[in-house]
Amino acid sequence: MSIVEKFMTMEYGPAPEDPREALAWLDRHGRRFGHFMNGAWQAPAAGTYFDTADPSTGERLAVVAEGSAADVDSAVKAARGALPAWQSLTPHARARYLYALARQVQKHSRWLAVLETLDNGKPIRESRDIDIPLVARHFYHHAGWAQLLEQEFPGYTACGVVGQIIPWNFPLLMLAWKIAPALATGNTVVLKPAEFTPLTALAFAEICQEAGLPAGVVNIVTGDGSTGEALVKHPGVDKIAFTGSTEVGRAIRKATALSHKKLSLELGGKSPFVIFEDADLDSAVEGLVDGIWFNQGQVCCAGSRLLMQESVAEKLIGKIQDRMNTLRIGPPLDKAIDIGAIVARVQLERIQRLVDQGIAEGATCWQPAIPVPSRGLYFPPTLLWNVHPTSVVAQQEIFGPVLAAMSFRTPREPVELANNTVYGLAACVWSESINVSLHVAAQLKAGVVWVNCTNLFDAACGFGGYRESGYGREGGREGLSEYLEPVWFKDAPLVHTTPLAMDQPPEQPADLGAPPIDRTVKLYIGGHQTRPDSGYSIAVHGADGRLLGEAPLGNRKDIRNAVEAARKAEGWGRATAHHRAQVLFYVAENLSQRREEMAGRLSAVVGKKQAQAEVSLGIERIFSYAAWADKYDGAVHNPPFRNVVLAMKEPIGTVGVVCPADVPLLGFLSLVMPAISAGNTVVAIPSEKYPLIAGDLYQVFETSDLPDGVVNIVTGRAAELMKTLAEHDDVDSIWCFTDEAGAAAVKTLSVGNLKQVFTNEGRAIDWFDVKQGEGRWFLDHTVQVKNIWVPYGA
Repeated sequence: MSIVEKFMTMEYGPAPEDPREALAWLDRHGRRFGHFMNGAWQAPAAGTYFDTADPSTGERLAVVAEGSAADVDSAVKAARGALPAWQSLTPHARARYLYALARQVQKHSRWLAVLETLDNGKPIRESRDIDIPLVARHFYHHAGWAQLLEQEFPGYTACGVVGQIIPWNFPLLMLAWKIAPALATGNTVVLKPAEFTPLTALAFAEICQEAGLPAGVVNIVTGDGSTGEALVKHPGVDKIAFTGSTEVGRAIRKATALSHKKLSLELGGKSPFVIFEDADLDSAVEGLVDGIWFNQGQVCCAGSRLLMQESVAEKLIGKIQDRMNTLRIGPPLDKAIDIGAIVARVQLERIQRLVDQGIAEGATCWQPAIPVPSRGLYFPPTLLWNVHPTSVVAQQEIFGPVLAAMSFRTPREPVELANNTVYGLAACVWSESINVSLHVAAQLKAGVVWVNCTNLFDAACGFGGYRESGYGREGGREGLSEYLEPVWFKDAPLVHTTPLAMDQPPEQPADLGAPPIDRTVKLYIGGHQTRPDSGYSIAVHGADGRLLGEAPLGNRKDIRNAVEAARKAEGWGRATAHHRAQVLFYVAENLSQRREEMAGRLSAVVGKKQAQAEVSLGIERIFSYAAWADKYDGAVHNPPFRNVVLAMKEPIGTVGVVCPADVPLLGFLSLVMPAISAGNTVVAIPSEKYPLIAGDLYQVFETSDLPDGVVNIVTGRAAELMKTLAEHDDVDSIWCFTDEAGAAAVKTLSVGNLKQVFTNEGRAIDWFDVKQGEGRWFLDHTVQVKNIWVPYGA
């Protein structure tokens, strides 16, 4: 046999990793683990434990404490007790602790990788070469942020005690994604690892001891969903950070709605993998292998929807099948294995059920003729093609090694197919044309887009989703900001609600002679003054009880029309930032021309002094956001790969804004102007105390070249309109700056599509103070960051 023939027929032999060191660590603990609280191991309050097993064999690895509400309470108290001392440390001191954690992870990297593979079932090559190095990278990176925090985030402080809940697909890496930024910013942590994979989190607890981390700064409570629920609902937790399914994320959003907890969610995905006809098909296939069969497809950003240009579809399917025939599935501790074990039987059964349903809906199923172990939890790599875009396998997250393939013809079609999902976590685009790649990447509704590469992650580059894939980011500057709040906001008093003039006019007006009605304004929808669908108006009274005029009583249909108009105006977000700045400057100019007239009308409600201040500061505020429009831009990251990462700040979309009652003009401008300066369109509910301000504002907008539909104004009963706005699935974000009840209501009512929510939590804001009423805190809520990874060089 020739050398060439031997090379072509050569098979990989087994290359098993030695698990002795990881097993010895388990044995040193007697294969029984309590919770880690206040720097020490604690037995569970109820004395109950559960098993954690090796999914590749079914063998029990250890028994782990089942956390109860009492255990969670103890952990939160430990974190609360450690918070003052941890926050009082200098930035350099906290940086050194994070550096020590990074060094300890590196020292123990090999047995941590083995332990991860034993507990999770993923191939040792992935744990060893991807997961653990990235864990160390996150602690190193955030040690740097801890050092620079006061310089880079002046005026911000830690949230406090943070509850963190992580999934089972990347157990130690998800821990690092959450704990590193939390500690760097001065928070203390209670973390609940996944029920199926708690062991590396418990190993990290021991690393915290080795690094000398102060007791109570990191606490780890193990358990099932009820343990996580107790953590979410605990009143002593200031922030919840969750990674997991969209269904659970929605439940957490609802459970925290009545609290003041800050919330970040990294949820499910159904990521498109787009291959154009000019792509390097062999490279694309290798990328696809990493995109869908990495970690057995148990990845939230797995490229599970293949969109291939029709002209190369048949050829591409053949190449994919050839490559699938070479994949090796088996014991994950074998370094020659590509696909390991599914984490749990319930997950294996779910994968099979969804594949069967996809076949029943018309998909063609193909699996390679490769050996699959009879022992353990394994599912072969699976290709489904002729998949309809509405099929369950094209719409639902399978979370397994299953690829659903569809074809497209024109360059426009893959964007429509890719965005035809409730999710928006990640995407891949493969084309030799950089113009095509970036043109498509910019249109995809996804928080991360990989161009001619896949599944690249780095601590310096934010990761997170759009739409029902959640909100907030992990990594990068934007990920760090999830664990910070403005100092003034933390201590702001609650809003004291006062009776609204329109609801409770005095029984005896000051002027007993029937005063003339000043005017009747209209709604402002799609750039036009329109009458309310209800056909009714509401009386607006001044501070002295005098009737000032009539405002339209908007209803559900008016909100629907306003949202539709805002959607049609989304070209505003594609306009240049310079153009948006010019329009905002023009709005300020036209408002200044009507300064005295507007102040005079407003003074009847808020008094002459406040009215003049609102108009003057309103003009300044518009100028500020005109100035920010072309300066609040993105960044270019330099991860430790041959890639540049374009961190693009994109408008969220259609934003519903519920304005404060007591500052009718300045409150409106302080919320609407940052939103539109970033390219969003707005449906605004103005001050219920003085909705007549809408008439002055839309006259200014009409004369300022603001495109139709960018700002829409619906007056009426704020609580009723707010409900419709919060429940509307075509609204991407809702801002509510009223009272505590209003803040809780919008969070509860908007769980349907998990729209982003920005509220004052019922706290009073001094809109006349630039530090509170203007700036980056508002701008940060006007955008979502899309990270586009572009490879370069060799």
